[in-house]
Formats: sequence, structure tokens, C-alpha cells
Amino acid sequence: MKQLVLNLCPDYPPTLENFVLGSNAELLENLAQFAVARHGQVPGTHLYLWGNQGSGRSHLLRATVARALDEGRPALFLNAEEIDGCLPEGENTLLAVDDVDRLPANAQVALFNAFNRARAKAQSLLLSGPVAPRGLAPGLREDLRTRIGQSLIFEVRPLDDATRRAILYSLAARRGLRLTEDVAGFLLTHARRDPPGMAAVLDALDTASLEHKRRVTLPLLRELMQQGLCI
Repeated sequence: MKQLVLNLCPDYPPTLENFVLGSNAELLENLAQFAVARHGQVPGTHLYLWGNQGSGRSHLLRATVARALDEGRPALFLNAEEIDGCLPEGENTLLAVDDVDRLPANAQVALFNAFNRARAKAQSLLLSGPVAPRGLAPGLREDLRTRIGQSLIFEVRPLDDATRRAILYSLAARRGLRLTEDVAGFLLTHARRDPPGMAAVLDALDTASLEHKRRVTLPLLRELMQQGLCI
């Protein structure tokens, strides 16, 4: 049996509609308002969301940018590590910066300057990080951390087990897979628990099922793991 490599690309383009809501309804409402704000309607504060890896932070930033572009508002998604020391200054622009804890020194200056000009330019800053603003120190300049802390702050609340199970079955159904209870339970206990990770494992199982003309069962899953499939 050949080794299967997990494809960790998103299962579908990120939108606000296909984000699994869980306990994040208020956050989604605020992001939708951010996306469509125009001249004279831009929120008086910026927004910072935080959560563990796999919580969906990047999905939400990309989805908000996509919604803004659909509504005709200039918007841009940026990974913190890719910022070269300057940020766009266009009016009414939504700037989404992911993983602010990884900002290089010159990019920290650029983001601080963006805060300073945001009101005059009618810009909105949508930022994300792994922890609440007070936990970003000492990685960030204190003046930048303080500015972030003055934003509207949301924690991306983790999914409960019932919701994760529902996601797993939904992803399986989309692939035409029928999961038994023992397979689902094993995956929820031992595999990655974020939606992209679950999708990647199901893709590997789907491929193996078709190649070997076998149903997706716990024995098949164990065989794949013995052959190098890391879940």
C-alpha cells in the first residue's frame, strides 16, 4: 500500500456562511458589519480575535475579506510574516493581518502607523493572534500591544465534541463516505480536531477506500496508519 499524504488545503473557500458557528454568533455578526462598512459607517474601533491553532482564525479573516470584496469594499488579507514594512493606505480599506504575534520589527512599526491613520483614511483593521492582547507581550512593542488591546476583542471559542462530531459526519457525507461509530469515535479521539485536519484525513480514507475497494472501517484506518498515515 503506498503512503498517503494528507492534503491540508481548505475543504472549501472560506466564507462567513460556512464557518461552523458554535458559540461564536456575536463574533460573526461583528465581522459581517466590518466587511460592509463604508465611508461614514466604519466602526469606531478595530477588531482583534484570538484563539488556539485550528480555531478558525485565518478562516474568519479570509472570509471577512472575501465578503468585503463581494460588497465592493477594498480589502486585503496579509500574513504577518509577509509584511515588508509598509501597509496599504487606500481609503475605506479593510486590512486583515493574521498572526500579529509573528510581526517582524519593521512590520510592527507599519501596523502601529496604520492604527494612527486609520480614522483619517476610514480604514478598518481586523487582526488575529493566538492569545488575548495582554499575552502578546514581550513579542510586540508595548505601544502596538496597547493599540491592539483597545480594539473590539473576541475569543474564537472552541467547538464542543457534539459539534465536532456533526462536522465530521458532514464532511464524510460530502465525500460519499459512510462512517461507522467506531471510526468516527477513533478519529475524534486520536486525529486532528480542526475542520481542515478532519477533511484531510477523510480525503486520505476516501482515496484508500476507492483504491482497495473496501469500506472505510477501523481495520482499514489502522492499516493506513501502519503504512505511515499520520492523523
